[in-house]
Amino acid sequence: MKTIDLKKELKYLYQPSAKKVEIVKVPSLQFAMIDGTIEKGKEPGNSPAFQEATQALYSVSYTLKFMLKKRKTNAVEYPVMALEGLWWVEDGMFDITVKDNWFYTLMILQPDIVTKEVFAEGLAEVKKKKGESPAISKLRLANFEEGLCVQVMHIGPYATEPATVERMRAFASENGYRGDVAPNGKHHEIYLGDPRKADPAKLKTVLRHPLEKA
Repeated sequence: MKTIDLKKELKYLYQPSAKKVEIVKVPSLQFAMIDGTIEKGKEPGNSPAFQEATQALYSVSYTLKFMLKKRKTNAVEYPVMALEGLWWVEDGMFDITVKDNWFYTLMILQPDIVTKEVFAEGLAEVKKKKGESPAISKLRLANFEEGLCVQVMHIGPYATEPATVERMRAFASENGYRGDVAPNGKHHEIYLGDPRKADPAKLKTVLRHPLEKA
């Protein structure tokens, strides 16, 4: 059985240093995606729509994994990748302390062997098992090319991200780039730990921002 290990192949994108901020070029990658917004008065931790979107993404990702592993010819084994989130606001400044005006795209990286036809087959299997739902109907397979970015591993609770983001801004500025997220860019988080289980002080989250020359 063939094995694909995107965690190893893309280690520089999914296991960056926590000590050193760096600039990377992110290639076009394929993701299962779903879009949404945080409801008024809510935040990601208690938003029903966000939880449903997350569950839908994991459902299709694990269905695809086992579907490809169990097929009779050209079976493939690969790990399900980490949940990622792109976050932005439509009006005003992005403020990590004000969360009920956030828009998001949640996504999970998929290997190239997951074609549009394979994805459609996996999606049909999820609908067969779980029935139709607003979240499942929003799932899509698409490529995303982030390009030149500044990134670092944030260790600690989400509430302490602003200090890490400030390090990223300073590093970007020192290297001739705008300190803020590039226009039309989004605050990108890659969740390497489960906040429900992990010690908040040890939680690992990759932070990544698109860059633009100053």
